[in-house]
Amino acid sequence: MYEIKGAILIVSGPSGCGKSTLLRDVFKNIPNSYFSISTTTRAPRDGEVNGVDYFFVSKEEFEKDIKNANFLEYAKVHDNYYGTSLKPVIEALNDGKLVVFDIDVQGHKIIRKKLHNVVTSVFITTPTLKILEQRLTSRDTDSQDIIAKRIKNAKNEVEEFLDYDYLIINEKLDKASNELVSIARVARIKSKLFEKDEILNSWLESK
Repeated sequence: MYEIKGAILIVSGPSGCGKSTLLRDVFKNIPNSYFSISTTTRAPRDGEVNGVDYFFVSKEEFEKDIKNANFLEYAKVHDNYYGTSLKPVIEALNDGKLVVFDIDVQGHKIIRKKLHNVVTSVFITTPTLKILEQRLTSRDTDSQDIIAKRIKNAKNEVEEFLDYDYLIINEKLDKASNELVSIARVARIKSKLFEKDEILNSWLESK
């Protein structure tokens, strides 16, 4: 029996497309998974908990970690820093876990370049821009200025979907959830996760 390998699942998409809701089903259905909690300099929203939703730090703390090369990737979005700490990701991969990232298109490009063989990526979006606007407005967590920035950013992000392995249009939640869980399972059996010599030697020994 072959050892389960550590792998990375990257999920990106505009704010308001439903990533967080869909990812909850991934963690319910995929054993031995680990959610990579991002570090950010933005203020917490109502109900967000430090160390659960994000690690909330000051701009000075974040820039110190940049200087010390403590991030696998980082980016500045909507005038705030967001980044992924390197150490817990490496530990989770070495433990054979599926490491799940909820990051933007900039972060996806960086991690894909650094860890290409172990990465599977999914871009999630709403069926239309109008529906995205409606979702952002109805959740009532951001000012109109922030919503306008998110819409502008979404238009740029959607143009990058061909850089991802998979595209999910989140129109019906159950269907989108099943698609994402299926992709998460497939991420664990990509051929590039395995050592060629290890597989061949094991296969030949069965003669």
